[in-house]
Formats: sequence, C-alpha cells, structure tokens
Amino acid sequence: MSCDVAMIGLGVMGSNLALNIEEHGFSVAIWNREPENTVRFCEENAGKKFKATKTLAELMGTLKRPRRIMLMIKAGAPVDEMLGKLLPLLDAGDVVIDGGNSWFKETQARAQRVSERGVHFVGSGVSGGEEGARFGPSLMPGGTRESWESIRDVFEAIAAKSDSGACVTYCGPDGAGHFVKMVHNGIEYGDMQLIAEAYDMLRRGLGLDANQLADVFDEWNRGPLQSFLIEITAKIFRKRDEQGGGALVDRILDKAGQKGTGKWTAQVALDLAVPIPTIAAAIDARVLSSMKSERVAASSLLAGPSVSGGLSVQDVHDALYAAKICSYAQGFALMQAGSKKWKWDLDLREIARIWKAGCIIRAKFLDSIMRAYERRADLPNLLLDDTFRTDLANVQPQWRRCVAFAQTNGIAIPAFASSLAYFDSYRTADLPQNLTQAQRDFFGAHTYQRNDAGDDAPFVHADWD
Repeated sequence: MSCDVAMIGLGVMGSNLALNIEEHGFSVAIWNREPENTVRFCEENAGKKFKATKTLAELMGTLKRPRRIMLMIKAGAPVDEMLGKLLPLLDAGDVVIDGGNSWFKETQARAQRVSERGVHFVGSGVSGGEEGARFGPSLMPGGTRESWESIRDVFEAIAAKSDSGACVTYCGPDGAGHFVKMVHNGIEYGDMQLIAEAYDMLRRGLGLDANQLADVFDEWNRGPLQSFLIEITAKIFRKRDEQGGGALVDRILDKAGQKGTGKWTAQVALDLAVPIPTIAAAIDARVLSSMKSERVAASSLLAGPSVSGGLSVQDVHDALYAAKICSYAQGFALMQAGSKKWKWDLDLREIARIWKAGCIIRAKFLDSIMRAYERRADLPNLLLDDTFRTDLANVQPQWRRCVAFAQTNGIAIPAFASSLAYFDSYRTADLPQNLTQAQRDFFGAHTYQRNDAGDDAPFVHADWD
C-alpha cells in the first residue's frame, strides 16, 4: 500500500485522528513506539486503509511523495528526539506535522532546523479532545504556505464543519498555529473559571441544587451564552453518583489541574505587555484550588460574612456574558500583539470562524466576533465594536450588582471581578498611575512625562525632596 499520510503516536488523540483521516478516504501508515499497539490498532480496524509498520524507515517507504507525517506524541523533548530520527529519512518537500500542545517558540526553532534540509515543519493546534479528534476537531496549522497547500486536502476533510465552513485555516508562518492554540487554551481557562464562579454564586448565593442548576444551564444554552462548555455543564449537574446517590459533581474534590498552556499564555502576555487579567485570574484560581489542606485549615480561622439575598439568576447570566466578552477581548488582543511581534499576519476573523465548531470554546458568541472583525479588520479591542459596546451597556448594571453581591457576601469571584476591573480601566481616560510614575521618579529617578507637554512629551525628572 502506498499511503497518503503517516501517523506517529497511537494515544487517544493519535488513534482517533487516524480513524478520522481514514474515514475521509485517505490511507494511513501507522507507527507507534510500542509495536504491539500498532499491530493491535490495525487488527481492530481490519478492512480499513491502515498499514502497520515496524520501523520508521519502513514507515517512510510506505508514503506517497511528498510525504506527510503527523506526530501525535508528548510535547517537548520527545518531538525533538523524533525529528532527529526522521530527518535522515526525509527528502526535500516532505512535511512533518506536530499536532501536540507544543510551545510555539520551540515550533519556530524546529521549523528553522528542518528548513535547512528543505523539509517543512507544521505546528498545528488540534482542539476538541477525544471526540473532536475522532469526528472533527478545530485545526490551527502554522508553517510555510507550501506546507499548508500540501496538507490542505487532509485537514479540510477531517476538520469540524460549521455553517461557516471547515474549522481550519492557515494561521501563518512557523509558530503561528501553536501560538493561536495556546491563546485558545488561555481563553478556555477564562471561560471555565467564569462558569465555575457563576455556579458558585447560584449555589451559595441563591441556594440552587444540582437539578435546579442543570435547568438553569440548559436555559442559558438556548441564548447568547450557547456554547459547548455551557452545554456540558448542564449535563454534569444531571449526572448521579452511583456510589452514594446525589449529584456526582458534589463528590468531586475541588482541586483543579493544568497542563501548562494557560501559564504560557500569561507569560507571553507579560512579555508583550498585553493585559489579560481574566485569564490570569483563572490560572491563579486553579493554583489556589490545589492548596486544599491549607484552605481547609484557613476556613476555621478566617471568618467571612453570612450570605444574604439580593441576586437573581438573570443577574448572574448577564454578568457571565459581560465577563466573557472581556475575556475574549483580552485573548484576541494578545493574538493581535503576537501577530505584530512575529509578523504572522493573523486573520482574527478567520480564527473566530474556525473556533465555531470542533474546539472546546465553540460558541454562538463567536459569530459576533466574526462580524466585529468583518466590520473592522484592525479593531484594537473587541470592547470597541458597536455590538459589544451596546451589549455591555445593556448588562452593565447586572454585572456590577453581581460582583458587588459576591464580594459583599464573601464569595470568591476572581475572574468576574478581574473582567470588570479590566473594563473599567480600559474605559477610563485618566488612571491613577500618574501617582505611580511620581513614586518611581521619587525613589529611583525613573523619570516621567508631563501631561501638558504634547503626545511626544520628553521624559523629565523632578527634585521631590
């Protein structure tokens, strides 16, 4: 068999992507570090267009030219190790695709490394989890234009489909695809934390039980908050605990994990001087959640207020929508800054489009983001779009009421509060950092600019003491 694509790695994502690729008419050569897994996979899928190979040399020999090899292996050193093994076997024009969650700067270095041999390296975000890999993920490839044209037929075939087309687009050169996936995951952190805080306010603030919460989230999923995450949240509240009865969610330990892409997003935002307080708050919230024993001890020593009424379900709904706008505004501003820094020419409208299906943050809301960038491709911030400005004006009283309620009643809402602070800071012409600059000049002679000396005011120093 002369195969169309090679798949290296048969973990959950690799095996499901291989099935997806084959189902769309392509033959797939398979190699896995454990040969028995390769044989087992092909035996379980007998009659399909898979070919098991024992060595990388055999794998390369089964492929049509130019070769297209997809890596679905652990990010980091394993990717470099595999590249080292593959390069001597590759010819000019061959394409290696890294579909893992790799650090985009490592992808940039790998692209440079293989280009010296005439080989193409594609760093592609793959979002949607196990189900997405099997039935249609959102794909975010970055690499040379030539490499994109080489893999385009496969990627467009296997990608999720929305009413706006296949959920894949060429993101840009070298690390652009993995950068976009990194920001996607950062936005995902923000989304999940905002939903968790909404849940906490409904549970502790309004006393709703799991069944009532499921009904609320089902209702929310029929409006502007319609999304995959809202949909699965309703399903989570309906799941019963088979061991002890009641809702399973109430038996889950409140310690959240993370795999690193959220942290990367925050690090890059600091490097590019782009504020992403909602996403940063979501990362901090996961870290705080991991301090379970310390929090339990503190709960018996640090007193808070008793919860009293004054909040409605609609207030929480509207506040969640407003905070979500701010979270996405931060993520898209970060992508805009990264695009400028590394000259990627990211199409933000296209990125919103390919996130409409397949990926974890797929949502009705992304249609509004698409329209915003259609109206103005160089929009500095989503908060400035007419539609979002109107939406925020309509829900601002409920948003403020919700934040005030939570803080008055001692319910931790770091992401809601950070979103509101971001909004208030962004809309304020005169911030108090004039005092910060005066302090810096006082103790460190760091200088400052006068606000009455024009846009290009020189930096000056004052004798404060």
